[in-house]
Amino acid sequence: MEARTATPQDLSHVFEHLAARMSQDYATVGETEGKAKEHLLMDLREGRGHALVEGGKTLAVITWHENDGVAYTSFAADEEFFSARTVRFCKRHIRRIQQLCGNSPIRSVSRNRPDIDRWFAVIGFSKIEQSENSATFELPARLD
Repeated sequence: MEARTATPQDLSHVFEHLAARMSQDYATVGETEGKAKEHLLMDLREGRGHALVEGGKTLAVITWHENDGVAYTSFAADEEFFSARTVRFCKRHIRRIQQLCGNSPIRSVSRNRPDIDRWFAVIGFSKIEQSENSATFELPARLD
């Protein structure tokens, strides 16, 4: 798997093949697919987005924006992205995004699901907030 600068076409491709779990995640946190795509596209237009590609196929798009010293991520993926083989790549890649953001903490919001908690924990995030439907995870700034 590799990461490269994402394009609007990458985003359209992912949303044409969007994993059902992503649609559920968006609905749980109060967003429609259209609104989620719009937020991702705004970050892409500002040069803050990567396509996660394997074998020439875009499997996911991750974007970020910074606010008050914290980088917030947005994400969309097809079902093929969700496998054990992507975890190691994502662990390295999120640190790359963190470097691009000046070593700011990274925050991500997702719906409450045990598999999501495990996935974020393996990558290095900690749960810092939880509501009835969603949780906020944070990857602290590196101290080294």
